[in-house]
Amino acid sequence: RITVSAMCFMDFSRFPLDTQNCSLELESYAYNEDDLMLYWKHGNKSLSTDEHISLSQFFIEEFSASSGLAFYSSTGWYNRLFINFALRRHIFFFVLQTYFPAMLMVMLSWVSFWIDRRAVPARVSLGITTVLTMSTIMTGVSASMPQVSYIKAVDVYLWISFLFVFLSVIEYAAVNYLTTIEERKQLKKRGKASGMYSIDAAQAMAFDGCFHDTDVDMDLSPFSDPCEENETRTSETNISNVDTTRLRRKRSLKGNVGRIILQNNHVIDTYSRIIFPSVYIVFNFFYWGLYI
Repeated sequence: RITVSAMCFMDFSRFPLDTQNCSLELESYAYNEDDLMLYWKHGNKSLSTDEHISLSQFFIEEFSASSGLAFYSSTGWYNRLFINFALRRHIFFFVLQTYFPAMLMVMLSWVSFWIDRRAVPARVSLGITTVLTMSTIMTGVSASMPQVSYIKAVDVYLWISFLFVFLSVIEYAAVNYLTTIEERKQLKKRGKASGMYSIDAAQAMAFDGCFHDTDVDMDLSPFSDPCEENETRTSETNISNVDTTRLRRKRSLKGNVGRIILQNNHVIDTYSRIIFPSVYIVFNFFYWGLYI
């Protein structure tokens, strides 16, 4: 009875969605072909395993037996027996520990597209949190994986997911920059329009005979009545105007809720809500279809 601890050279380019082919080779050290013949008496039936035997990381899909010859220049030909194993890696563990958290972080980064573009602290903190979380996931996964010089399948998925999270932060940077430019343009337009009618306190006193502590923007038509004589009539008029304005606002608000919501969001956010999920779904279909 012999107990053997053997190594297998594996290709991790498709890790953890890989299937490995390993072989165990048996050969005599002292007796060549003239002295000893090795062969499988019943072929694959010569190999028998317990049905309850299982590996922690792999499924044993199949195994086969074969034989061959090995030549050494100093001693001659030797018989060699081969046992070939096809091992498929368990993927459920990596789905729970790697793929599912990465998917959640990418989808969490999309929440910022539905937050008001003026809520800078909320959107920036959400973007930075998702980026740091993705970096932590990538660091933890790479520390527990085989250290190889080529790119693995899980590296492709994590880096693409990290790219989606990073682009969501860049998307808000673009939205914030364009929003600032639009607001500056609107302020310039309003300043030019109101500058024609802005007058200081002395000019306002010349028009209506009342003293004003601060600069006021007056509408030149119609002029207001004298201050002290018509205070009662002016207050009544203002109250009626306020009530009328409130009624108009309530009526207009009912029909313009959707328009107000759209105005609070930038057009880039509107497109991002569709483009980001669509591209990520296409990437997942392509990824799982390619490696499984």
